[in-house]
Amino acid sequence: MSKRKQLLDSLNPEHVEDFLNFTKLHKDGADPFDLVEVLSELQRSQRQELWDRLLKLLQHTLTTHPPERWITGAEEDPGDMEVEVPEEQMQAMAIIEGVTIVSTVSIDILQENDTYTSLLDVAQMLNCIESSLPLSQTPLKQAIHWMFECWWKRDLKGKEELGWTAFLVCLENTVTLEKPVSELRRLCTLREVLLSVDFTSERGQQVIDPLLQCFFRASHIKQEEGKRFLASLFSWNESFIRMIHETIKNQLQFFPKTLSVHVAEIYFRAWRKASGTFLEEIESTCIQDLMQHAMLLHRDSPVHNRVRQIITYFSKQKFREGVDEMLHRLYKPILWKALKATNAEVRANATLLFTEAFPIHDPSMNSEMVDQAVQKQLDLLFALLDDPQPLVRSSAVLGVCSVLARCWEVIPSTVITDLLQKLILQLANDTSSPDVRCSVFMCMSIILDNSVSHPLMEKLLPALKSSLHDSSEKVRVAFVGMLLKIKGVRAAKFWKVCSLEHLLARLEIDSPPVSKRIVNLLFNSFFPVNQPETVWCERCVTLIQTNRGAARKFYQYAYLYTAPANIVKLMLVIRKCLNVCIQNSGDDEFASSNKENSTLLEDVLSVQDTSSMASLLEILVILWKSVQKSLQSNQEALKYTTSKFSSVLPQYLKVFQEERCKAPLILLASLLPASAVPALRSKVMSHLKSLKAGSAVMAYSQSVECLCSWGQISHIVELIENWLTEAAPVNGQGGENSTGKVHFDGLEESKPDLGLDYLDYLLLHPKTRDSLLTMQLDQIRQLHNALYKWKSLLLSSLNGSEVSTAITETALRAFIFHGRLSIHLQHKYPEEREFLGSLEHSVSWVEKKVLPIMTSSSNEQQLSFSRKIVESCSTVCKNVLRVNVGDSDFRDHLLQHVGSVLQSEKGYICIPHVLALLTEVAQSCLSHKIDGEDDQRSLTVRILTNIFQKIIEIMAHRLRKDKEEGQELCCSSENDLYDFLLVTNFTTERSEFITGVFSSLCAAVIIDISRTLQKISHVEEVLTPETVDDLPSLSNTILKVILRSPAVTSFFLAEMSSSIDSEAIDSIPQWAAVTHILTVIKQTDVFNMELKEIGVSVRRQIQSHYNITAENTENIERTIYESTVRMLNDILTSCQQSDG
Repeated sequence: MSKRKQLLDSLNPEHVEDFLNFTKLHKDGADPFDLVEVLSELQRSQRQELWDRLLKLLQHTLTTHPPERWITGAEEDPGDMEVEVPEEQMQAMAIIEGVTIVSTVSIDILQENDTYTSLLDVAQMLNCIESSLPLSQTPLKQAIHWMFECWWKRDLKGKEELGWTAFLVCLENTVTLEKPVSELRRLCTLREVLLSVDFTSERGQQVIDPLLQCFFRASHIKQEEGKRFLASLFSWNESFIRMIHETIKNQLQFFPKTLSVHVAEIYFRAWRKASGTFLEEIESTCIQDLMQHAMLLHRDSPVHNRVRQIITYFSKQKFREGVDEMLHRLYKPILWKALKATNAEVRANATLLFTEAFPIHDPSMNSEMVDQAVQKQLDLLFALLDDPQPLVRSSAVLGVCSVLARCWEVIPSTVITDLLQKLILQLANDTSSPDVRCSVFMCMSIILDNSVSHPLMEKLLPALKSSLHDSSEKVRVAFVGMLLKIKGVRAAKFWKVCSLEHLLARLEIDSPPVSKRIVNLLFNSFFPVNQPETVWCERCVTLIQTNRGAARKFYQYAYLYTAPANIVKLMLVIRKCLNVCIQNSGDDEFASSNKENSTLLEDVLSVQDTSSMASLLEILVILWKSVQKSLQSNQEALKYTTSKFSSVLPQYLKVFQEERCKAPLILLASLLPASAVPALRSKVMSHLKSLKAGSAVMAYSQSVECLCSWGQISHIVELIENWLTEAAPVNGQGGENSTGKVHFDGLEESKPDLGLDYLDYLLLHPKTRDSLLTMQLDQIRQLHNALYKWKSLLLSSLNGSEVSTAITETALRAFIFHGRLSIHLQHKYPEEREFLGSLEHSVSWVEKKVLPIMTSSSNEQQLSFSRKIVESCSTVCKNVLRVNVGDSDFRDHLLQHVGSVLQSEKGYICIPHVLALLTEVAQSCLSHKIDGEDDQRSLTVRILTNIFQKIIEIMAHRLRKDKEEGQELCCSSENDLYDFLLVTNFTTERSEFITGVFSSLCAAVIIDISRTLQKISHVEEVLTPETVDDLPSLSNTILKVILRSPAVTSFFLAEMSSSIDSEAIDSIPQWAAVTHILTVIKQTDVFNMELKEIGVSVRRQIQSHYNITAENTENIERTIYESTVRMLNDILTSCQQSDG
């Protein structure tokens, strides 16, 4: 029996096992049985019989096992054990799968005259049950959907229903799957299904949201199949085009910039395929709308660049048929108006669009009309280059350069020359805007991309040479960038545009962004890596002799443009060159141990040329430091390089005795291990010991860093400690409580000031500081104690002992360094509280010993010195909190100290430093919340606000007692008061801290102004303040500080509003004071809403004093009242106009 007969016979409920066996063999790739081959051999009647039997088998299966009885899996609890599926259901699923497979194959072999009613019934039955299939039957569902897709492709009867099902499933998958590439491909083939559905129908409305979601997904927008599908959606319905466009506009700000080009391509494809009303809708609703947005959006808008990219894509398609005509038609009603708009940003945006699309013309016009249109547009380019706004001129420069690059061959040569001359001779020297000048040089690169422009550019560009010395860094960067472009495209010789002498002069003095580019420009000239290494050295010497400063800068950045191996090779060839010079000087001993090629630069260099020798040594150090990290990662290269220089360094130190050579030699030695230069260590220490107090930092910095690099920092610390100890008071004579004359040991030999300079350098620089803090704690503790001993000398000086001013200043420095070192040690050892305790002890010492002397002293010198001690202590404590090494106990200790300072009679002179310290205490307290410490934190805040109120009261008191001194105090406290008020950023609105601080400020200003008004004796003295300078001194200072920050001003106005509502203000002078404050704040034109609210409240409450108008016109209070009412009316009128 043939396979065909067997297959037909198996399509019977009684022989279903045979049928399932056929489908199993078909799916088995290793078996030769193929249903396609079998079915294609069936005759027409047999095919009909096959489909009839398929239908009956499917009907029997669904009758025997209806979908209602299927266990689908949807009702299963994921936590339960897997539910067992009945065997009957599994067989039913297998039969349905077999029917699907045979039906799908049947679709492929269907012939023109076949009657496939039964096959259609099978497909419709599968369509009815596919949604009821169990979750585990996903492959079966996919097979059914594929069958429907094949049905649609064959354009068979009933395709609408089946195609719709397949389309819906594909659409859902593309929206939900992470990688929907294959589904997108299928969806693209089914796009005609959607076009057969009415947009307004139930089905159409059903898919609107999923279709719009496709425009949210980058995977759809980037994929070729996705683009085809999304572009086809524009041809479904005109209303849907608007919905798509709005969706894209809303999503643009969230798209990556790179996605905008793909979005533009979708628009372009939709436009190309559209016709009739769809084309009109796409052009007016989408393209022209985007054009308008590209012109009208602010440049800082998150979508501006993306919209520009879309329109730019259309402009770049000008070579495509119909694009020129479309751009001409759509730009006509909007572009030319925008180019003449009053808003400069609109003109600038329109300029870019205009130049991108240049020339804008309708190809259907005759050549004469086209020439006229192009000429008008060329005239417009010249006009835009002369625009009064720099933003427009910058945009015009970019546009003109892009036009010249694209259209060089078709623009008349005279016009090209005129445009270039305008750019190079006029706009490159635009003194009103560095942005315009920068644009010229940046955009010249665009023109240079067109090789046809090179002959003319070569003639014109030398006129720009002076721009290398432009006052704006970004212009210089752009200029050198242009030179790099000239070099890259070989448009001209860059040194003919700007001479080598000028480039080197600029390299020597300019900032890194410019210098790095100049190094890049000159790199091949002075570091020709393709030539022998001896040439590298020759070029190096040439560069040194031409400009030594430029040479150092060149080799500082040379590592950016070549491999580390080349840098090391240059170092070694410079070493060889130095060796040759020493040999030629007649050093036979060195010549026998270091034989070098004596022909290397022997006629150019000699040891006597100190300047060149020093420069070569400096460059050696610079090169080594530039590749130090690379050498550390290649130990073999490091070992070789180190051995080479270790072998010659002793002789270098012997030969090169000049001071300028010693510095680079010491730095070179610091790069070598200490074992390589054993004799040098003692020389370096001797150098440090031999220096005089007050020596410049450069005199000892290299020696200090050298010893740190060798791990010999302990020798420096020991030297500092010895000097401090030798110069400190003799034990037993200078204790804290001693008031007698101080004696010193070995003062002539010791140099405590120089030791403190060394310590300052160690603490200031990260590398040396790390070396210091890696020492054993006991060693550092000895230095710490040596600094501490100098504190007794301060007290002796304050008590009137005969101590020189120089020694007293040294003692103060030692006191400060003791605090600084304590901070670093506490940070290094946070688990210990030893050094924080030491700082607390110093604070207590200042409080107990120094403050009483500052208070009682009548000696100006003594007062000044005690003030310095208090302020130095405050500065150290401020830094403790700034680096977050102080705890809550330390903060409380400081608050107690601040209170003591302010309570002392002359504590007011320290208010600026007290405010700075209070700022750090407040910031530390408010920004570091610890669970369980809310009560302690609340108490600290109350103490803070009370101390702040005390400070304001003291300032007011000083102004009343000594106006000149009070004004000086207010002026010196401004910045510190501002910093304190900025701490409000660390807390929430209406917090206890903000209320306490701003209630004090509000009360102080109102009282200060009202007291001034109460002192007025003539009505002519009642004036309206125009600026903050018209207010009394304290109010002037406070408001000047408050108005520097909008946030602080808001807090102040909120507190003032609260004070008014609480009815704490009840007199006419006080209401006048409030109005004066509002008048001054009104000048900012920022807080109109708050001012209006407060102004209305003040006007309502001041009405209770209306009876004062019955008094005589000479009455001062009446005059103040009337002036207040006028000011209020002005404020409210101004606020109302601003709102309108």
